[in-house]
This record gives sequence, C-alpha cells and structure tokens, in this order.
Amino acid sequence: MKSKITQQEIGKRVASLRKNKGLSQEDLANRVGISRSAITQIELGNRSISALEIHNFSIQLGFSIDDFLGEEFVLNPKLQSEVQEESSNTRVSVPKLQVEKFKNVLLYILENCAGKPNVGETLLYKLLYFSDFNYYELYEEHLSGATYRKLPYGPVPKNLDTIIKKMIDEGELQRIKTEYHNYPQTRYLPLRKADLTKLKASEKEVIDKVIDQFSDWSAKAISDYSHKDIPWMASKDGKEINYELVFYREAPFSVRNYQEED
Repeated sequence: MKSKITQQEIGKRVASLRKNKGLSQEDLANRVGISRSAITQIELGNRSISALEIHNFSIQLGFSIDDFLGEEFVLNPKLQSEVQEESSNTRVSVPKLQVEKFKNVLLYILENCAGKPNVGETLLYKLLYFSDFNYYELYEEHLSGATYRKLPYGPVPKNLDTIIKKMIDEGELQRIKTEYHNYPQTRYLPLRKADLTKLKASEKEVIDKVIDQFSDWSAKAISDYSHKDIPWMASKDGKEINYELVFYREAPFSVRNYQEED
C-alpha cells in the first residue's frame, strides 16, 4: 500500500479512531482478524498495514480510506473535542519529579533488599523503573514523578546521581564498591528508614510486588527483561521514556486486567 503519510502517522490515526469508537486493542483485533500485538505494533508505527487490513479497519472504525490516507486528515470535530476533554480531565502523562517521594521510594526498596548480594546499581534502577511504570499503568497517575531515559543497560531515572549524592552527603545513604561473580558492583545501603507516611497504601503495594518479583534476579536477567517492555522498545536511544506507552503492554509485562474493564 502506497501512501504519502508515514507509517507512524498511520499508527497514530488508527489509535485515535479506535479510542474514539470506545474499542480496546483486543476488541479491534478480534474484529479485523489479527492479533492484539499486531494492533500494538501498528499503532506504535512499528508495523506496516496491508491494503486488506486498512479496508477492514475502515469498516470497523467507520472512515473513508481516501480521507484516512490524505495528508489533511482530521478526526470528526465532535470526537476531537471529546478526546481533548478526556485528555485534560483524566490522564496526565507529563511527570513532575517529587524529590521527597522519590527518596522514600528508594529508601523503602533498599530497606527490603539492599542486603541481597545481587542488588547492585543496575538492579536498583530497574526496581525503581518498574515501580513507577507499573503504578502508572494501574492508576494512571505518577508515583514518584521520575523521568526515565533509555540508556544501553536499561531505563535510568534522570537526576538520580544528583539525588543520591545529596542523600550520601546528608547521611541517608552509603555507597560501597564490591564485586559480584567477579564483576565490579556499586551498591547502596540505607542509613535511615523510609518515611512510610509519604507513601500511599496503593503505592507501597505496587513497590512490594515489584520487590517480590524482581529482587532475586541478576542484573543481566532484569536488563534483558526490561528491554522487552513496550515503553523501552518504543523509545529512542538516549531519549525520555513516555509513561503512556504502558497502555500498550501485553503479558507478562502488563499489570492491569483490561479484559475485566472491557
């Protein structure tokens, strides 16, 4: 199928039309006869769409193929206003770092697993990442508000070095250099307890589940695992990872039961 618009733009248009119809990815996949993962990849701009598929999409989503492939395509004005209203009222994707919250999340994680010999810097970053992104998927609001970048060994919170240095200077953390299986390892030990009054019960529950799931993993295992998570995969190297991408997750990464909601 030839088109002047990009594959990424086609994906955005499919996603917008699907949401305006009130359809889940699973709903649309069943209607057009492809897998949900195929829908995910199309909407992310990672997969091309055949002529037959776009014909099926046009039937299910109610659009003209000529209009859809036009450079000036816009959503129905009524639907567009509904999307803007929903976006402004329900979901805020731009994170704003809450330094004290982040520090207490970090301390709480270390309280529970800093004594494990495998928990070095790499694993700690992933525990923070999955805590923040799993919470956002479940509740559509930020836990610590940390912004993560896609770096070679996995997602890393921005400003982490500055926060850790301040916590070390203020006697809240201790940094130690060790070896683990003959590899150099940087570890952090908490020198004070986390203030649990700063964490909601729902936040603590998500963090506990992340600790239970991942704190015994090796750095390589959790790095490999994080590289298969949609927010990581769909982001560009060195750039910020968009929290909204959690809503494209599938098993085993997704922590939300979308079928029950549907």
